Amino acid sequence: MAATVSLSFSLDPQPQHHYFSHFKPHQTLPFTSSPLFPKYPLLTIAHRHNRYAFKSSSSSSPSTPSTTATTSSSFLEDPFRTGRFLSNEELEKLKLLEDFRYCQELESGSLWIRVMRAEEMDNTVALLAESFAESMVWPSGYLSLLRFLVKQYLVERRALMPHTATLIGFYREKENERLEHEEEEEEEEELAGTVEVCFDKRGANASPPTPTPPKNSPYICNMSVDKPLRRRGIGWHLLKASEELISQMNSTREVYLHCRTIDAAPFNMYIKAGYKVVNTDSIFILLMLQRRKHLMCKKLPVLRSPFDMSDSDVE
Repeated sequence: MAATVSLSFSLDPQPQHHYFSHFKPHQTLPFTSSPLFPKYPLLTIAHRHNRYAFKSSSSSSPSTPSTTATTSSSFLEDPFRTGRFLSNEELEKLKLLEDFRYCQELESGSLWIRVMRAEEMDNTVALLAESFAESMVWPSGYLSLLRFLVKQYLVERRALMPHTATLIGFYREKENERLEHEEEEEEEEELAGTVEVCFDKRGANASPPTPTPPKNSPYICNMSVDKPLRRRGIGWHLLKASEELISQMNSTREVYLHCRTIDAAPFNMYIKAGYKVVNTDSIFILLMLQRRKHLMCKKLPVLRSPFDMSDSDVE
């Protein structure tokens, strides 16, 4: 299942689990209110089994987060910010991004999604680079180059907040399953996936993939789910979280994404979510060594305020 990568050589995502845009290495990067949920404890990075595990700073679970845990510093103090002047409207949107939470109980565990913090960039880079390498069937020797390119891209995109945002999802297995697979006593959350959302023209990529979406419309791309955690509905909820955030950040109701014509499973997921094909690449795109892609669009329901979001709004 795949959306699309912003650095534009066309990626070849695995059919049910990658959602990439346009990834063009020949370019100078880019690479294609009150909180709805309580804040979770700050997560500190801890690698385990070569995956992306995070140790909680408290023993609280996603459904009952600690109210005393320390949270990360404000996005205004982000080390990747460029220092450009922000209008009052941009400051309000930046606060909304900082407070955004999307939570979901899955059959096998708990998932929660929020905007990536600065200290989580390296793990997000590693996840995306591995996904890109797998999709393009690149040898592992290229991973260092991919990580470098992806990090440069994410740094540039992060400087454009609040006009764009990178969401990351954390997953925790249910207690009985975790006891079967882990000997450690500490609770751990895994970085399960990521997705990028562009909200308006200022957040749009300079060289979007074809067919070209409207620059001033919200756009979803660069979705990836960690390989061991696929087939659990995480990609679906990354998509739903993106739509919910777009509804809060932008009055424009039409949201766009790309899906390669060969990716049947992602295409079916997008159709199920309410997206429709509005354009498709010409066969001549193959002469540029790119896969043909559908441009898909969905009109989101009107959201009166961030507190009006109900289950029916996102299904």
